[in-house]
This record gives sequence, C-alpha cells and structure tokens, in this order.
Amino acid sequence: MKIGELAMKSGLSSHTLRFYEKSGLLRASTRTNSNYRVYSSGDLDTAIFIKRARAIGFGLDEVALFLSIRSDLPAHICAEAKSLADRKIIEVEQKIAELAQSLAALHKLSNACCGGNESAEFCSIIEALDQPQTRTE
Repeated sequence: MKIGELAMKSGLSSHTLRFYEKSGLLRASTRTNSNYRVYSSGDLDTAIFIKRARAIGFGLDEVALFLSIRSDLPAHICAEAKSLADRKIIEVEQKIAELAQSLAALHKLSNACCGGNESAEFCSIIEALDQPQTRTE
C-alpha cells in the first residue's frame, strides 16, 4: 500500500508517517521504480503501535525503545517495557501535581478579583502578576 492508504488505515496523516520515517520509527518495506514508498500490513501494525504509544503519552525516544523490544521479543524481558511504563507514570504524576498547583493559583487569582466593570487600574489579577514574586506562588 502507498502512504495515502497507510494514512487512511492507521488514522495518521501522511505528514506524520513521513516524520516517523525520518525519525527512524517507521520504514517503508520497499519503494517502487518511481521511488514511491510501499508499505506492508506489518508496517501498518507498526504505525498503529506507534499511534497507540504516542496517544498515551510516550515520547519518540520511548516509542523507539518499545519498537526495539517489539522487533526482537526473545532478546528482551518484560521488565524493560514495565520500566518505561513506570517512568512515564512518575512523569505524568509530576505533571498532574504541577497542574494542580497551577489550578490552585488560578483559583486564588480569580477569587481575589471582583470581575466587575471597574477600571482595570485596580485589578487584583494584574496587580498580582505584576509583583516580582506573585502572591499566587
């Protein structure tokens, strides 16, 4: 199948597929005499694998590691994949904590503001953000 068909079947854009190819994550099985990429059903499986891994937050380097494991399962152990997942869990938990702090700061700013039609000269949000060390921290 050509890249357009692969794009349609995988749900990824042709641009994204070309990016994954340049990144070394995906390789066309062959090329035609006209230099068109030709993909196999295995390539489709790989594209869908990449899409799933990216959808749950794995970065390109992590996807490459998963693909390395996937390409030679007997040479790897399950702990390698689990380690990648566990590191991602820690990373996501840290982001959630950071977002919770941001949300709390935003609520604090919003609650301190009257939100009325008065001049913004006395807006508590602008004033707080103007401080060298904001009161939202």
